[in-house]
Parts: sequence; C-alpha cells; structure tokens
Amino acid sequence: MPAQDCKRNWRALAPAAALTSHLPYTFAMNNVNLTGHFLIAMPAMVDRHFAKSLTLICEHNDQGALGVVVNRPTDLLLSSLLEQVRISPNDDTFRQTAVHFGGPVQVDRGFVLHRPLGQWKSTLSVDGAFGLTTSKDILEALARGEGPEQILVTLGYAGWGAGQLEQELAQNAWLTVPARPEIVFDLPSEARLPAAMQLLGVDPAYLSDVAGHA
Repeated sequence: MPAQDCKRNWRALAPAAALTSHLPYTFAMNNVNLTGHFLIAMPAMVDRHFAKSLTLICEHNDQGALGVVVNRPTDLLLSSLLEQVRISPNDDTFRQTAVHFGGPVQVDRGFVLHRPLGQWKSTLSVDGAFGLTTSKDILEALARGEGPEQILVTLGYAGWGAGQLEQELAQNAWLTVPARPEIVFDLPSEARLPAAMQLLGVDPAYLSDVAGHA
C-alpha cells in the first residue's frame, strides 16, 4: 500500500470516461501517467486508510506518485484549523467545512485542493483542472473571503515510491478513471466514490475484486 514516506518535501500549512487500467496486460505500466486521475479502491483493499476510498492523483512520474483521498471527512472543522494556525476568519463561508483525511503520510500537515488555480506561493497544478497548495497564504485568503471558490482541505497525503503504484495496479488493487472536479467539489463526500464508479459504468453493488482490468 502507499508508502509512509515520500521524497518530495511539502511545506506545512498547519501542524495540526474510460478505465486507464483498461490496458492490455502487455502494456508497460511504467508508461502510464495517472496525474489527474481518480483511484477507486477495490473491495479487496484491506488497508484501513484506503478501504472504500477515492483518491485524486496529483502527481505521477518515474519517482513515484502523490495524491489525496477526497472522500474521508474528519471531525475537524476548517474554523478550528484556522484557529490552530492563529488565523482569525472574517468570512464564514468555509467555517463549517470539514477537513478531510488526505492520506497516512505527514498527517500533521495541511493541503488545499482547489479551483481555480490562482496565484499562491506553493501550488502544484494538477493537469490545469485542480490546484494543490501547501502554503499558508491560501488559508489567510480564505479567512478574508478572498480564496478560491472551491476547496477541499486535507491533513496528510498518500505517497507511492517509484514503481509502487504501477505494481498495485497490476495487482488489481485500484480502478482508475480521469477525475472530474465536480465530483470533488459539488457532491457530498459519501457520494463521491459512487459517482466516480458511475464514470466507468460500474455498479458498486456488482464491483468485483478482480475487475481491475477488462
């Protein structure tokens, strides 16, 4: 399962259509770039961090992969997170927004998935459709009511070492599909995984743990 360490250093915000796996078995998995794709955990997933999870892959290259789980809200509210980093909100828009569990790596650090991308100190563009920002300035802007229109805040992320995600795909641990921002930002957390499955025409009730490849 996703590694507990990642080579890429991330700045802390706070202490507190068709299957891509729908590929011939002879296809070289190291040629697959899943940046901007959803990972849908298969029913056989036993890792408690990723069972029944939907993960957005934000970066995938020959050094590994990085993503955030997008359907695991926690009891921590954004208002509480802002207080922990000594930011006083002047805008109530996101105060009752739940902070999500983004993955088991660096769970004391914050990540903001958002759109539009905007201009922030440290932002990774995810195929131009999402921004993943790790600098505090985006939280300060949210508190002023000047932040991105759509956000999902996580603590922690999911990381894979070189070749690890490809190996898991070959073992049918995940289904993959190009991500759609409306699933992340317009649907409640419990509806995101079923909606991602529907992109593939997959009925969750009939999803088999051996359906990673067609």
